[in-house]
Amino acid sequence: MALDQDQVRGIAELSRLQIDDAQIGEYQKNLSNILDLVDQLAAVDTTAVEPMAHPLDAVQRLRADVVTESNERERFQKIAPQIADGHYIVPKVVE
Repeated sequence: MALDQDQVRGIAELSRLQIDDAQIGEYQKNLSNILDLVDQLAAVDTTAVEPMAHPLDAVQRLRADVVTESNERERFQKIAPQIADGHYIVPKVVE
């Protein structure tokens, strides 16, 4: 798909890019090449290809979900300035 110079100017305006008139021809060629590549990719038959969540199709090794620390809630709440019903009381910051 070939773009004309007016289309390149319109794309530049929408992108908020300032392009010199001397550079429009180069941008026109490059953008047209990109659109041609997109057309080539769209033409590929992918009906027999199963979608993947990740291109490497790797599996993450996860650690076991086990508790590794003891509950020290009472110790921490003893040094807190204010607590009530097991919760920390903090100053109001939103009116």
